[in-house]
Amino acid sequence: MHISTKTRLALSTTLFCVFSQLLAEETQTAEPVVVYSARKTQLVEHVFKAYTEKTGTPIQLHTDKAGPLLQKLLAEGEKTKADLLLTVDAGNLWNAAERGVVQAIDSEVLKENIPASYRDAGDRWFGLSLRARVIVYNSDRVQPGELGSYEDLAKPQWRGRLVLRTSKKVYNQSLVASMIERIGRTGTMDTLKGWVRNLAAPVYAKDSKALEAVAAGQGDVTLVNTYYYARLMKDQPELPLKIFWPNQGPNQGGVHVNVSGAGVVRHADNPEGAQALLEWLSSEEAQNLFADVNAEFPVNPKVEASELVRSWGDFRPDPTNLAVTGQRQKEAILLMDFAGYR
Repeated sequence: MHISTKTRLALSTTLFCVFSQLLAEETQTAEPVVVYSARKTQLVEHVFKAYTEKTGTPIQLHTDKAGPLLQKLLAEGEKTKADLLLTVDAGNLWNAAERGVVQAIDSEVLKENIPASYRDAGDRWFGLSLRARVIVYNSDRVQPGELGSYEDLAKPQWRGRLVLRTSKKVYNQSLVASMIERIGRTGTMDTLKGWVRNLAAPVYAKDSKALEAVAAGQGDVTLVNTYYYARLMKDQPELPLKIFWPNQGPNQGGVHVNVSGAGVVRHADNPEGAQALLEWLSSEEAQNLFADVNAEFPVNPKVEASELVRSWGDFRPDPTNLAVTGQRQKEAILLMDFAGYR
């Protein structure tokens, strides 16, 4: 049977269209992972873009603050579209686990990549990057030899010289929770009362404002997360501010560190996809992508921190499991209130 050239051309065009459609459908079959994120979009969107380019898996990102996201998940229940909860501070992660919005997952990859102190003992949440809460001092007014521990800032020599962020922020609540675990209620209360006596000014709403106050000489020392220091010094490198790693002496515990991390949502439509994304985020390939943009420390010990972060020097972190910051958070809030730390 003879088929004309025109017919052959039409058939070829039809087949090409069919194959193109099938190929397009095949590349779009990856089920999206819906992420509820308490991290700012600019800190994570490049990471998710890299994952999509690598795997073809679309990421649908919904951003809000940690508290509203948890309430949203609780309200949505089984109807939620979220697959992965990404949030900041182990206290928030612990709370999400205790409220039942994230589920336990069995992953040898995550256990291999993330040290036990930076993940939930029940495998419900996993840290992905570290931030340290450190002493920052005005180098024109303070010598590093004058500094020692968090507790030392309660001593009379710092009267009228200490600047603090409000106790309402979870970062300070987690620090105090870790202190309760390490030195007990009495020691922590004494420290908090000393901090309040030593305040140079009313507490500030943000770490960045506390840093600016110390730089301006309104106080001499403060407690902040390292990435706030990095942001300010990037914009104003001439400021007389330096990091001091506290609690490095014998029996002092170590620097309080915390995490940003994630857990697979209990009622996820795509738990396998969420776990795969979480495992990739803990990998050597992804860790610097995740940590460097916010000047944080990779949680995976095989991965080296950025040049900027390394320039601050080495320190010994507090080895206490970060779940403690959640377990003792209510106790920490009560002590802060009793001490007059607002």
